[in-house]
Parts: sequence; structure tokens; C-alpha cells
Amino acid sequence: MTAAAKKDVIQETDAEAIRLAKTLIRTARYGALATLDPKSGAPMATRVAVATDMDGTPLTLVSGLSAHTVALLADNRCSLLLGEPDKGDPLAYPRISLFCRAKRLERGSPEQRRAERRYLNRNPKAKLYAGFPDFSLLRLEIEHASLNGGFAKAYHLENTEILIPEDAMGELAEKEQSAISHMNEEHADAVERYATTLAHAEKGRWVLTGIDPDGFDIASGDKVRRIFFPRQVRDMNEVRGILVKLAGGPPEN
Repeated sequence: MTAAAKKDVIQETDAEAIRLAKTLIRTARYGALATLDPKSGAPMATRVAVATDMDGTPLTLVSGLSAHTVALLADNRCSLLLGEPDKGDPLAYPRISLFCRAKRLERGSPEQRRAERRYLNRNPKAKLYAGFPDFSLLRLEIEHASLNGGFAKAYHLENTEILIPEDAMGELAEKEQSAISHMNEEHADAVERYATTLAHAEKGRWVLTGIDPDGFDIASGDKVRRIFFPRQVRDMNEVRGILVKLAGGPPEN
């Protein structure tokens, strides 16, 4: 294969590819984490549960006893494969490989508390062991990514195309949880409408699990959906206005 033919395999990144990449990352419940075995240097893949930090960085909760934790302490380079197949050929479904460096979050730090809150919103069963002394939260900080969107849809993405800049967070990090709790406790009907009308999902007990400047995530059991805002937002007044509009009117107080 010539160099020109190889280059043609990678498509020019467009808004559709970026949205697909963000959707795969935000809706993933688990992924294949590849690390380097410190004894042999050989690649090693393990399955991990994941969530995302507000900027879109994957999060995972690890035990100090696990093989991938030992490997990451020796060499923090890793990759994470995300994308869940459905019926039929698993290779026909989109997936994304993220090339990352793992960063352990210091327990009790503001960054760790925010990450833990978001992780447990997505993975509530992890509350049983998240506080154990030998468990830690890792941010898998993306350097670049390889997106396979299906046949002849290969893209290379830089981290700036996937992640939300720190200066775009505004007040959302501080007020996110109160907004999530309010919507889930007081406006569950609106959350279900988001699922059925915007995400075309089946009816069920849908809950908000995360809000960020690009949109929000909802879940019902093992099902997760991503809904993007029509524009990037910076404060909760903007979020509330969009949520009201998306629900079809002001929720009852």
C-alpha cells in the first residue's frame, strides 16, 4: 500500500465525527483498558467500568490489587477502547480508541470529589466499595484518539476536538449536582420525556447523571443516552432555560 493510499484511509474530521466521538465517550458504561505489563512489557487488556469528568475525560475506579493498577503505577501510558456492539457483526458498530495517560486523583481534593460524584452518579453500585482505602479514581487524560465510525469512516482526533476547555466550565461544576438532584426528584416526568422524545428510548425510570457545557447524560439501568445542547452553555440559568424548552414547557414547581 502506498503512502498516499494509507493517508486516504483517514477521513477529514468534521462535526459529525466529533459528535460521534463525544457520544461514544459520554455513553460508555465500560471499556477495554490496555496497559503495559511491568514485568514483561507486553500489552495487557482488562475490562473497566467508566464514567466521564465534566470536561469529557474518562474516569475509572481501580483497586490497588488489580493488575492494571500495578501496571499504570509503573507506566501511566494506556489506551481505552469504547463502543458497545449490538446484534449482528460487532465490527459494523462505531468504536473509539483513546490514547491516554492515567492520573491518580488525590482523595479528598476538589478534583477527586467532583470526579467521584460524577462516577457514582453513573455507577451507583460502586458506592459499596468506592470508599475503601485501596480504591482510587483515575482520570484517563486523552492525548489523541482513533475513531472508527463504520466502514470507510476512520478519523484521527486531537484531544482539543473531544474535550471541553477548562475556561468553558463556568459555574457548572459547582452547581451541577443540585441541578441533577432537583430534576430527578422534582421533574422525573421531564427527564423521561428527554429520553423518549429526544433520545428515542423506551419509557422507563430515566435519571439525569451528568450535566456539562455541551449537554447532559441520562440513564435507566444499563441504558445510557447522550443529549447535546443546541449550543455550549456556561451557567445554570442557560441550562435551566434549555431544559425547560426541551421538555416542552416550564416544569411545575
